[in-house]
Amino acid sequence: MRTFARRRGRRMLAAFGSAATALALAALPVTARAAQAPEPSTASAASAAVASAQGAPARPAPGPDPDPSLPAHTLTRADAPLDNPLKGFARFYQPGADQNTGYPHALTWSYFGLSEVMDSASDCKHYNWSVLDKALDETAKYGNQAAIRFYIEYPDGSGSHPANAIPPCFAGHVDNRTNSYWNTTSPDYDSPYLLDALKDFIAAYGARYDGDPRIGFIHMGLVGLWGEWHTWPYDTDTSGDSYPNYMPTDAHGAELIQAYNNAFTRTKIEVRYAEAAGGAADSLPRVGYHDDSFCYREGSPLAGVTLPTSMGGASYSQLQKALEHGVENRWTTASMGGEVRPEIQSTAFADWPGGTGAVDNMKACLELEHTTWKMNEGSANYSASDTKVGAAVRLMGYDLNVDHAYFHDTAQGTTTVGVRINNSGVAPFYYPWTVSLGLKDSAGNIVKSWATPWDLRKVMPQKIRAFPDWGVGSDPTYLDYGYAQYFDADVDLSGVTSGDYQLVMKAKNPLEDISSAAKKLRFANSGQQADGWLDLGAMTVGSGGTTDPTGYEAEAAGNTLTGTAVVADCAGCSGGHKVGYLGNGATLTFKGVDGGSGGTRTLTIHYATAAVRTATVRANDGATRSVDFAATADWTTPASTTVSIDLKAGTGNSITIANPSGWAPDIDRITVT
Repeated sequence: MRTFARRRGRRMLAAFGSAATALALAALPVTARAAQAPEPSTASAASAAVASAQGAPARPAPGPDPDPSLPAHTLTRADAPLDNPLKGFARFYQPGADQNTGYPHALTWSYFGLSEVMDSASDCKHYNWSVLDKALDETAKYGNQAAIRFYIEYPDGSGSHPANAIPPCFAGHVDNRTNSYWNTTSPDYDSPYLLDALKDFIAAYGARYDGDPRIGFIHMGLVGLWGEWHTWPYDTDTSGDSYPNYMPTDAHGAELIQAYNNAFTRTKIEVRYAEAAGGAADSLPRVGYHDDSFCYREGSPLAGVTLPTSMGGASYSQLQKALEHGVENRWTTASMGGEVRPEIQSTAFADWPGGTGAVDNMKACLELEHTTWKMNEGSANYSASDTKVGAAVRLMGYDLNVDHAYFHDTAQGTTTVGVRINNSGVAPFYYPWTVSLGLKDSAGNIVKSWATPWDLRKVMPQKIRAFPDWGVGSDPTYLDYGYAQYFDADVDLSGVTSGDYQLVMKAKNPLEDISSAAKKLRFANSGQQADGWLDLGAMTVGSGGTTDPTGYEAEAAGNTLTGTAVVADCAGCSGGHKVGYLGNGATLTFKGVDGGSGGTRTLTIHYATAAVRTATVRANDGATRSVDFAATADWTTPASTTVSIDLKAGTGNSITIANPSGWAPDIDRITVT
């Protein structure tokens, strides 16, 4: 039987009271605060029985190999900072308090009552967002992103937010019920009026805040105590007690989950349970989960509430339910948040990588859940030099390292720069932050920068831990998963004064456009600078030394396209575009190609094709050569192949790519050396 400790009510004191008070309360014996809860409802159990564990996920595509024409520069690994954005610990928001005390962190957690936004007694579509904006602005001022949840009922209130947050416009339209155990008022969650109002709120919420750089994660909230999607003991199982069920039907709960999924397509959203609304999120890959009793063990004998039954977990544990619903690999597309259970926060990492007593196997919890972030008010008392906590925080979420940079030490004109990035964390980076290349002068000033189409979300964890339930080996078994991802881009050095520079790279936190204090994404490299720029190596701009190949974009205005050939968007391609639908008579001709002093040259063709294809290549009126193109990872991940061609002296050359009898690959660009 599951026990719900009254710690849920006490825990929220951390949102407005002292950390010492919250932790002292957390230390109270569980038996003095617990009450038994029934097993999951028959409906939930039936839903879970339909699904099954996914098993080991298929490995993603490896991506292109580094450009062999570019010299490789080895970069040195170092520990990443503890307060990298969008991962690690979150502290509770306390208005007016310094958010950057205690253990380093970049996330701030807060609740908001629905009635604070829906504050009109006559209009349920009137929204006053000031309470949320004030908190988000204050959080951004400290350089942090927020993780937030709206609730309707909150036992005793938070101190700064109301206990009863039922919007006043519900009066006379929605019936209320009393939860005498928690002394809260529960609205009728099955009321059509309430459901329409909540769906309208969610739509307005998303329209205003989806993609807001001040927000890192959104918990769906709204339903149940603290918005945690339970009304215990007034819950779905009424067979063993006298309490009626105050939860919405699975069908109505599913409507709210779908509303969130529709409203938030950019900001990461999470729901408390895999079994919420009968597993309504099972088929929604953008919906993550929120384990708010993380890595705790309870009951007699002790059983884990995060790890599955195969590892000593309870039948209702977070990962057991994930396995039953076939969503244990949801981390590949959505974030895993929650809270380190307050009773163990002071000792959670003392026995890292394992645990003892009420602390379960912490490393296993992080690795199998693929945890990105956790509320942890107790981290206020951690030492920043605690190596055990540091190892856990760096394992959480992403841990990105650039092991090699690829570029010519001396370059001019248009030159290609590449990097190879790997991930030693347990989860990907979930946001499409812009990655830029730049040049720093000797004074540390950026003299020129270039945005790239590189997508850090492609850099998946290199190893994943297997569930014992997968049957692939004894625990712990680690499986190869992600690959080191190679990215490259062309940069135009025209206008840069000849001289010596430092080539640098940065993934920009969009919060930087709002707050100068925004925490920077920093790589696990010794050359990572506090300003967010990573040193890739020295580059001399100007003549002399090794020179770059001359590059030509397929989509350049001076080129000639015939037949069905068309310029198309391509996120992974140089310049963000390519030319597709070549072949079957359609051709692409590059004009103005520089042959230097003339003679045989190496032509490198950068292309994308999800299927093996062939094309012909002809320079000027010369001989036609047939070239085979191996399949790439997909239609937006380029690879390259080379062919020798004869060019005339000067810039009057043309190169035509075609296929008279079949489809050719899509072309990103060419380079000539």
